[in-house]
Amino acid sequence: MPRKRAAQAKVDSPKAKPGKKAEKVNKNEVSNRKRTNDTNDEPVPKKMKTDSKGSKTTGKSDSLAVKKTNKETNQKEPKQMQNKTDTNLDEIDFGCTKSNEEGKKYNLKICSWNVAGIRSVIKKKGMDYIIKEDADIISLQEVKCDKDKMPDEIKLSGYHHYFLDSKKSGYCGVALLSKEEPISVKYGLDDSRFDSEGRIITAEFPEFFVISTYVPNAGAKLVTLPKRLDWNSVFKKHIEELDKKKPVIICGDMNVAHQEIDLKNPKTNTKNAGFTKQERDGMTDFLAAGFVDTFRSLYPDTEGAYTFWSYFANARSKNIGWRLDYFLISERIQNKVCDNVIRKQVYGSDHCPVILYLNL
Repeated sequence: MPRKRAAQAKVDSPKAKPGKKAEKVNKNEVSNRKRTNDTNDEPVPKKMKTDSKGSKTTGKSDSLAVKKTNKETNQKEPKQMQNKTDTNLDEIDFGCTKSNEEGKKYNLKICSWNVAGIRSVIKKKGMDYIIKEDADIISLQEVKCDKDKMPDEIKLSGYHHYFLDSKKSGYCGVALLSKEEPISVKYGLDDSRFDSEGRIITAEFPEFFVISTYVPNAGAKLVTLPKRLDWNSVFKKHIEELDKKKPVIICGDMNVAHQEIDLKNPKTNTKNAGFTKQERDGMTDFLAAGFVDTFRSLYPDTEGAYTFWSYFANARSKNIGWRLDYFLISERIQNKVCDNVIRKQVYGSDHCPVILYLNL
């Protein structure tokens, strides 16, 4: 980081398209850049604005400036340093030695990962990680693949496979893999506004439900915020109905940083998708209905714990990110949780996996 703290730009929200050349900005300027996960919400970049000091700022959200020029050599950072994809599996401890509040070790391991395209993550050897993780249940979001075109690599031996795609090819999509065959599997929310997009799979097991979900993004300039708030209402009703029958475990990309501690630059993102008051209040309301954010329950004061980083300007290595991926559970099984781990060492997507260990 430069010696002087970079000035934060006032920004908009969502991602730039992969492969698009980044805009140049003042060398001492930092802007936040957060992508809009939904491809149909892809924003048109704002025009450059000039501040009172004559420096230019971009209209984008969370991360560092799009590309930073080296002060001494005037050379850009190497591309490979901005966009690392290689995971060193030898650096990861895949076990868990912690006990839950009842003094029991875990007997159930769940992995959740927004892969930002299953074909892409396969090319980046993401399946090597998933196999090594060896979770009992695997939840994947943003699979972006039609069911009839799903790569064989994702159909892991020893697992039952469940896929829900979007009617719009290459958009959204969720998957659930489980070593134990569920009692039943439900696709969607029985709501036409969302069910065509491939956003939720509900699997029933003898002792609990597992939800794999990819929550709608509020979009560039918050154009889809009303849709997002409608989703909150329908989703909450669905989960509350399930919770009356047996405990619920929700895993996925919830597309919201709930508290200021859950993103690097909260002050400059209050009007951006993922950190608006409406979205944050929605998460507060959901938790108040009898559910627990397992990571914050275990680590209430831990800073810098993020699960999403922009691809731009080496944001991940500088840990300028957001915590968007969660395990939310029914309050009555909170004491069953042994640990919630963020696998920040795993590359291949702009999100990293999160792991839940519990004893049920």
